[in-house]
Amino acid sequence: MPTQAPDVIATTGHVGINVTEIDRSVAFYRAILGLDVLNRSDENGKRFAFLGAHGKLVLTLWEQATSPFGVTVAGLHHLSFVVSDIAAVRSAELRVRAAGAKLRYDGIVPHREGASSGGIFFEDPDGTRLEIYAPAGANTAPAPSGTAPTCGFF
Repeated sequence: MPTQAPDVIATTGHVGINVTEIDRSVAFYRAILGLDVLNRSDENGKRFAFLGAHGKLVLTLWEQATSPFGVTVAGLHHLSFVVSDIAAVRSAELRVRAAGAKLRYDGIVPHREGASSGGIFFEDPDGTRLEIYAPAGANTAPAPSGTAPTCGFF
């Protein structure tokens, strides 16, 4: 019996992240990404927030974690957000630094040696690894991981 090929998924609908403190995480993601709170529950044992832009859901935060993000367990490696240009990455970098987030590299770096695309790589308050990048304009600094992808957080 012939099988029909599945529809190709072109974009992510939204991403859900477990967090340890919903209030801290909502404040962080709103400050860094400029997202609005679309829905929220502060019911004991069922705390969550839906964050988005222009009414479109982007990120859901769930207060279900009891410990920080772990890089040695299967699951999310990092979460990446694309912006229009390198100026938007620079603006995001200022917000990340102001929030006191841990930057993985010193400022904007390319995705790999010789690449024009690149951005900033940092962690949220629970250690979840994040990236904000632009498709071009990051080739003014050397790649911190040489030919390995910078988004590998090596």
